[in-house]
Amino acid sequence: MAAGLKPSTLSLLKRFNQAFPQFYEQFVSSEIQLQNLRLAYQLYKNKLAVIELRPEGSKSALHFAYRNQSFLLSDIFGVLAAYGLTIHSLNLYGQIRPPMLVFIKLVVSRGNRALTDKNADNVCRAIREALAGHFEVEEMLAVEFNLDAGLEQVETEFYVDPVFHLPALLIEADNQPGLFYKVMYAIWQEDLLVVNANLLVWRGRTRLILYLLGPNESLIPEYLGQKIAEGVRHRLLGQT
Repeated sequence: MAAGLKPSTLSLLKRFNQAFPQFYEQFVSSEIQLQNLRLAYQLYKNKLAVIELRPEGSKSALHFAYRNQSFLLSDIFGVLAAYGLTIHSLNLYGQIRPPMLVFIKLVVSRGNRALTDKNADNVCRAIREALAGHFEVEEMLAVEFNLDAGLEQVETEFYVDPVFHLPALLIEADNQPGLFYKVMYAIWQEDLLVVNANLLVWRGRTRLILYLLGPNESLIPEYLGQKIAEGVRHRLLGQT
């Protein structure tokens, strides 16, 4: 736990952390825990999704906080694809108890550079409009990508993580345009809620490990998880 904090802040942080999976306090740094608490307060105060996109070194960092819903990642990654942004890293921490908030940090670039202020404003506005149902992500993406085309060399695997004690879906595919959007769209179609994510891009392959809750924020039994993994694979290959 962070040193030098007021007892009242430590107590608030402790209560806040109880809504996350068990691993959250152990594996997530105090700095990120405090940042998520501040984002939660900002969300509570303004009653609007927190969407901030600022320079971070030679790239840009997108910070997002809102109530977790299955369509969120599809909308966010769809907007990023529509604006031609490259995703370099993903950190996602979702609560598994009410109020079921999710906190996301994405490091992105355009042409391997940080976004201009104007581009950053446009991206944030588009994400907000997409969440409100005023920005048709699929229509904009259809101009750039063949959304019906399947991904190449897709592998999926479902398991219950022995450390995090959460259902997990591993998805691995060749790098290609629209990859993240298509993955998150498939997750939405299965009505799954992502509460943690790990991303690795290596030698032309993208590997995502998504820790999940099922419909109605429920745990996913093994037999259903295997069906979900196969269903997601077929969707990504363009077979359904």
